[in-house]
Amino acid sequence: MTITASADGSALGNPGPAGWAWYISDDVWAAGGWPHGTNNMGELKAVLELFRATAHVDDDLHVLCDSQYVINTITKWMPGWKRKGWRKGDGKPVMNLELIKEIDEAVSGRRYRFEWVKGHVGHVLNEAADVRARGAAEAFAAGRAPDTGPGFPGAAPALRAETPAAAPSAAAAPPRTAPDPLF
Repeated sequence: MTITASADGSALGNPGPAGWAWYISDDVWAAGGWPHGTNNMGELKAVLELFRATAHVDDDLHVLCDSQYVINTITKWMPGWKRKGWRKGDGKPVMNLELIKEIDEAVSGRRYRFEWVKGHVGHVLNEAADVRARGAAEAFAAGRAPDTGPGFPGAAPALRAETPAAAPSAAAAPPRTAPDPLF
């Protein structure tokens, strides 16, 4: 069987309050975010959390994504960056490295494929992920907890990202912490 899901990120102000979401159906989705992050961080985190949420099943994963940065990171650039000590071809460090390393670990041994979809043109799954990611970013902008969704059946509770005392840089993701019982 193949699970088809959309993953999306959002940042108000980019950087600014940020959100991420993955969406399979109205009954199977998750979202979260940070008070300060970038759109690329949200996009990467959405894919990471999708892989984590489905880690306990042996199904193929078909990921719909409107971010060519995320697709290229995972399918083209990551193996070379890894060989070069997580450096780009020009020798500069890879941005969002902690998230990318976590994705590298999460995709290991998994069967998956990515499909690029154009954003904001009415694609049902992409729009649903976008609405939830933007909703999470807006919740952080308003200083309230986002709707984190029902998650994936049988998955362990997702670890929620929280902002450290200093805002994360574009090169580092916020640390993961234990789930907050209010989420």
